[in-house]
Amino acid sequence: MEHTPRSAGFTLPAAYLSPTTSSFIDFLKAEAPELLPRARMGNMPAVPGGGSAFEPPHGTTIVASTFNGGVLIAGDRRATSGNTIASRDLEKVYVTDAYSAVGIAGTAGIALELVRLYTVELAHYEKIEGVSLSLDGKANKLANMVKGNLDGALAGLAVLPLFVGYDIDADDPKKAGRIVSFDVTGGRYEENAGFHAIGSGSAYAKSSLKKLYDPEADAEAAVRAAIESLYDAADDDTATGGPDLVRRIYPTVVTITAERGAVVLPSEETAAIAEAVVRERSERPGQLG
Repeated sequence: MEHTPRSAGFTLPAAYLSPTTSSFIDFLKAEAPELLPRARMGNMPAVPGGGSAFEPPHGTTIVASTFNGGVLIAGDRRATSGNTIASRDLEKVYVTDAYSAVGIAGTAGIALELVRLYTVELAHYEKIEGVSLSLDGKANKLANMVKGNLDGALAGLAVLPLFVGYDIDADDPKKAGRIVSFDVTGGRYEENAGFHAIGSGSAYAKSSLKKLYDPEADAEAAVRAAIESLYDAADDDTATGGPDLVRRIYPTVVTITAERGAVVLPSEETAAIAEAVVRERSERPGQLG
């Protein structure tokens, strides 16, 4: 929507000044449906047997795990287009409000658009209602947005986010960190094992986390396990990017706790941990699998 300066005598339509709905997406449906991601799927070229007529960049591996006092989510930085590296430093993990974060895998452009719209949706609800959505409400909102891209998924342009949040209303603080995954139809699934992974390298990352995961670990140990699992995924999956020591590109990590909320770890911290993982693995190359 074009922005017209107020000084030019522009007056916002009444709908923009009347809080008829706390959902920003519902507002767009009524006032500017062409701005919704799904509105652009109708012109997507298709190829026989499903899939799109081009190879857009795809984001890959995301991992998440709970720890004593919180939850974290981490992602590698590589995006691929077929057998080509489309981007080496794509950000795939985003803070979406004070106590939640989302990691994205799948068609990169649509995924980025979805997570940005989702972040606005949560902020809009909080401004209109005066309170933030419950953690279940946040997960349900995201599930509906994923379902809205079903036509795109059937055309080969799937988006699968991984949601993590800290439930400030939980009775047991040790169970307040939660992980939710989704399928392309909008199905949402609570991951009760305490860890999960999505994306092309998820099988390798999840297998690594299964060995490294400790529910009683502190945040520092949990971050180390997450970065190590991404390293293991990159060792076997060409679409997952490992730590790039030359370009100084390292995984993105977000931790969420009751005290600090959702925080993106400084690149210096993730760099130090990633470099330690590489250094220790180089000292025992015969045990890399």
